[in-house]
Amino acid sequence: MKPGKVYLVGAGPGDPGLLTVKGARALAAADVVVYDRLLDPSLLRLASAAARRVFVGKERGRQALSQSEINELLVAEGLAGRQVVRLKGGDPFVFGRGGEEALALAAAGIPFEVVPGVTSAVAAAAYAGIPVTHRGLATAVTIVTGSEDPSKGDTGTSWPALARAGGTLVVLMGWAALPGIIATLRANGMAGDTPVALVQWGTWNRQRTVTGTLANIAERGQAAGIGAPVIAIIGEVAKLRNEIGWFDRRPLWGRRVLVTRSRTQSSRLIELLTELGAEPIELPSIEIGPLDDYTELDTALTGSAGVSGRWVIFASVNAVEYVWERLRVMGQDARHFAGATVGAIGPATARALRERGIAPDFVPQRSVSEAVIGELSGLDWAGRLALLPGSAIGRDALAVGLAGLGADVRRVAAYRNVRPDGVAERAREALGKGIDVITFTSSSTVRNLLAILGDDRYLLDGSLTACIGPITAATATELGLPVDIIATEHNVEGLADALARHFANDVTTSASET
Repeated sequence: MKPGKVYLVGAGPGDPGLLTVKGARALAAADVVVYDRLLDPSLLRLASAAARRVFVGKERGRQALSQSEINELLVAEGLAGRQVVRLKGGDPFVFGRGGEEALALAAAGIPFEVVPGVTSAVAAAAYAGIPVTHRGLATAVTIVTGSEDPSKGDTGTSWPALARAGGTLVVLMGWAALPGIIATLRANGMAGDTPVALVQWGTWNRQRTVTGTLANIAERGQAAGIGAPVIAIIGEVAKLRNEIGWFDRRPLWGRRVLVTRSRTQSSRLIELLTELGAEPIELPSIEIGPLDDYTELDTALTGSAGVSGRWVIFASVNAVEYVWERLRVMGQDARHFAGATVGAIGPATARALRERGIAPDFVPQRSVSEAVIGELSGLDWAGRLALLPGSAIGRDALAVGLAGLGADVRRVAAYRNVRPDGVAERAREALGKGIDVITFTSSSTVRNLLAILGDDRYLLDGSLTACIGPITAATATELGLPVDIIATEHNVEGLADALARHFANDVTTSASET
């Protein structure tokens, strides 16, 4: 059998946005993904659903596979003709043992490529507001592993030389050995007032930074509760954090935000929250799924009446996607809507239609059903047919409003909402760890989360509630849930903006900053 190919891909230190384009392409084409622990789980979604995922990292004091077993696994998968991605934190060749894996593959005659990644030595420092080199302060940087305590005997690192080298010293994997490293550096001439920064979980939205000097940094780190994974940045550049720190000074920094939207819809909201510095906790209270029977929808779309001459109003991106999937199954496309007047509720829905070749005839200024009816009330609806494809359990306000204007309304299910398996346990676990803000993007997400929690709804106490619009807020209030934040623009961008404005004057500085 012709051998496959193995890609040794650096995933970067944590922020999934630091994965290279080439690394993402390799993941998309992989048959097998062999991955470590310190990776953002979202990276695994870049691989196809059919790709096999194999965890080989260290977890809770145990190693899933030894390095020799990992080497053997890569060789075996390559010999089986598969395309393999070995996904590693940071860069594969910077204390990542990627060199050992490459040697094993070369010896077995397996084709491979190395896809470099951003090392935490540079990225974690940058996200803490510390350039590892800076004119006038440091013209050289040395990266060293701290996995060996120099105070306990022989080591392969010349710590005395590093103490006198000048520039910036970045120590990776050195938290446990830090007191011994500091003692050795000071004993060999490095001044006790040398600036030092400790960065834990660098580039993640849980990043914490402690600053001090060589004389007090160990005590400060311990007092702040710092623990692995940590890098230490030693040198004059560490002083620059106070002036150019940025990552942990964003409006939602340190806030844990619960996202209850369905997984298929939540990616944009999670992306926006992450950019604002929050730690999004994904807990879909509903999932979007196909109908068991599409007879009614198919008939409404392609029956004797068809859509020509009708209004067809899409209230969500989901409605657009499921209707187009049915058109595809029936051999139709955007041309099927020739002669129809098409409406889109919300900019995202309008965008979804344009991507499929339909320029909506009507997009309301506001996405609330009552406001939509107000904008449409000037038209003559007497006897006009209006087709409203949507959720099987969607809100009837738009249909009722159009009927009140004289329209012949047909509301038809295009998809269904279901409760995800195991969500009750995940909800209690997430809320038990503490949540700053709970976001709701529809009335159904409110109802479903409260139904999921049942008698444990007290777990919501102490968390702020943010709603995408007044209808969702009214549902929350009706069900006894106080509402603290309502988006002015009723979409996920508006919801994220409302959260940012709410916390704009209350940015959380790093709890460990001293």
